[in-house]
Amino acid sequence: CESRVRDEGVMRLFFYTVSILIFLLVLSLHLVFNESLWILRILIPLFLLGVYDLYSPHNVLRNYPIIGHLRFLFEFIRPEIQQYFIATNLSGRPFNREARSLVYARAQNKTDTHAFGTEQDITERGYHFASHAIAVKKIDFNVASRVCIGVESRVTPYLASRINVSAMSFGSLSKRAILALNRAAHLGNFAQNTGEGGISAYHLKYGGDLIWQIGTGYFGCRKPCGGFDIDKFIPNAMLESVKMVEIKISQGAKPSHGGVLPASKITREIAEIRGISEKEDCISPPQHSAFSTPVELLEFIETLRQACKKPVGFKLCIGKQTEFMAICKAMLTTQILPDFITIDGAEGGTGAAPLEFTNRLGTPINESIAFVHSCLQGIGVRNAIKIIASGKVITGFDVITKIALGADLVNLARGFMFSIGCIQALRCHTNTCPTGVATQSAQRAKGISIHEKSRQAKQYQVATMRSFLELLGAMGVGHPDDLHPGLLYAKTFEGHSESFDKLFHYITEEGHFLKAHKIDGFFEQAWNESSAECF
Repeated sequence: CESRVRDEGVMRLFFYTVSILIFLLVLSLHLVFNESLWILRILIPLFLLGVYDLYSPHNVLRNYPIIGHLRFLFEFIRPEIQQYFIATNLSGRPFNREARSLVYARAQNKTDTHAFGTEQDITERGYHFASHAIAVKKIDFNVASRVCIGVESRVTPYLASRINVSAMSFGSLSKRAILALNRAAHLGNFAQNTGEGGISAYHLKYGGDLIWQIGTGYFGCRKPCGGFDIDKFIPNAMLESVKMVEIKISQGAKPSHGGVLPASKITREIAEIRGISEKEDCISPPQHSAFSTPVELLEFIETLRQACKKPVGFKLCIGKQTEFMAICKAMLTTQILPDFITIDGAEGGTGAAPLEFTNRLGTPINESIAFVHSCLQGIGVRNAIKIIASGKVITGFDVITKIALGADLVNLARGFMFSIGCIQALRCHTNTCPTGVATQSAQRAKGISIHEKSRQAKQYQVATMRSFLELLGAMGVGHPDDLHPGLLYAKTFEGHSESFDKLFHYITEEGHFLKAHKIDGFFEQAWNESSAECF
């Protein structure tokens, strides 16, 4: 302690001594050059800043007054320096330059071809590729690009696009970003997921199809106490634009945490839409109050479905396998099936989440799809329930991968953000997004031209769909439903590849869990431990 006080005293003595010498030097120069006192206009503010730094809570500033601010300047511009001058085409994260440039090119209707060969290391462990065919198939775009959801229920089915906008709420995104995506959904005839923040006027303006997401905060159908209100649910669910309802159980980027909207992004309008305070962070509960068991979840689904007569499903990130199998057993017990299940991978995006939750919780999307597909196949209901995959999907090959593993369609979030101007500045949680996409700053959001960006988002969706179907034909597959994991491969070590059906555990026999003498060993323990009565 005495040493620290002595060191601080030495630094202060050094700072004041140097300051006095500089001032004396300026005064001496004034005796020779009459106009030299203007330098004091610079030196006096710097001196005052240095005095403040000597008593700053920051160690660097206390030890290095004035010049210590260079450290914070370099920290501030570090992400830009990294992105523009250091990162290679393949090294950036979450999305590298190659992926972002592909989206920009497709959104702007520019050439998306690449010269001189791949930059990928095709011998690297984890590299994914597909087997192609000599007999290339011609794909019917109109037939292959859509999926009908809700056919098995007595509801109004929805003919969904294979590629849709993933959940992003008004609050997480600016109103002009929501407007641009909604207009794009209308122009391109695909769906926009509202995110858990409720349905705003901006989701409705251009008449784009909506998937209304209901999270644990029940925004848009919320009682004053925070619980679910069926009387508020019905009028929103019956809106013409709302085609399906999705119950959000968990999110890949922050499973078991609940949505997070920082107070800096909560405007009066958002507070009114959600029914929350404008002055504090909006953190949704980590779990629902409307149900607490698998059986109650399915009964809640049926309640909503009967109220709106539209397809209803749920979204989750796979965690404990016993919990999803418990939902499967509840399907058998109640004979109630969701119309769709959205699987969010741990690599999915978010506007704000605790770092440990983002980095360390949740199952990756590919493994999750294979597991959910196998469980539904195991109880004999796979054909009745559509699987939507969400989590770092951005290219046509990503769509191929997810559908081959067992999904029927995909949701994209960050790909659509790139298409309307996102530059991956990683400031979504600070309300300082420089492009106006993920901010509530009206001044910054003015940068989004709604008509231009909606056109770009639509062009990106169409180009990605065409890329997906072109790859499909190149693999010799005539329809997306005919894709299977045996057509995809991953490098496991140098010189050796394994097909996805060998890398992931698959149930191919319909009803395997119900009639097999012995259940597949990978699933057996979790299946035996799960119960429809509890998660």
